[in-house]
Amino acid sequence: MKRRRFIATCVVSAAFTGGMLTACNQGGTGTADSDGAQTLVMATSADYPPYEFVETSGGTEEIVGFDVDIARGIAERLGYEVEINNIDFNGLIPALQAGRADFVMAGMTPTEDRKQNVDFSEIYYEAQQTIVSQQNSGISTPEDLAGKQIGVQLGSIQERLAKDLQEEGGIAMEIVQLNRINEIVQEIKAGRIDAAIIEDAVAEGFLQANPDLQVAVIPAEGPSGSAIAFPKDSELVDDFNTALAEMQASGEIEELVNKWFRDRGN
Repeated sequence: MKRRRFIATCVVSAAFTGGMLTACNQGGTGTADSDGAQTLVMATSADYPPYEFVETSGGTEEIVGFDVDIARGIAERLGYEVEINNIDFNGLIPALQAGRADFVMAGMTPTEDRKQNVDFSEIYYEAQQTIVSQQNSGISTPEDLAGKQIGVQLGSIQERLAKDLQEEGGIAMEIVQLNRINEIVQEIKAGRIDAAIIEDAVAEGFLQANPDLQVAVIPAEGPSGSAIAFPKDSELVDDFNTALAEMQASGEIEELVNKWFRDRGN
């Protein structure tokens, strides 16, 4: 796929600094480069494969994944360049509110709470939530989480789901909040937590690399699926929705689903 009008990370160099993959141009949102093309800032939490993650090749780090390819497709249609900032998930909506990003793509579910603070595009991918634990843990349903320590990503839909299971489902479990999914998986493997709630596509990627783990699907209740988040009243929403509809109609979204969710590891 062509890569024109898209900047995944700094073209010259990029480095991790305080948990952020920092791009060259930090001059704010909606800037124009030397040839007049407008650059939009996309904020993400690049620890969520296959949606977004950091890939290292030849000493160069680049953020890649399903969301990144969709952003590339939208950018090509609308004539933008895109700069990606990598921050913790719980900082994504504050980044929009503070004007440090034009949009967020991070496998984010458009919950009613989030809609009070940001606007969303149409859903571009539906997913399920799962429980990940060690093999032979005896955990196969939400009820099996009672009395256990459960890891969730801070600020995520999985954190909200865990709290709902506590408050509405009456499941007495301890919720352990962590910033990144790989940290959560390592905590399971080390036996410091009993299980975690992770989206199915993300969990599948970690299971391929960790056959000592198992997964169980949680029946869906309430909002699900991923959408693009924008600052309130952003003029980009309609244009992005149009581009997403074109990508759906052309089969491009389905091709990316096959690439990132079905073909990886085969």
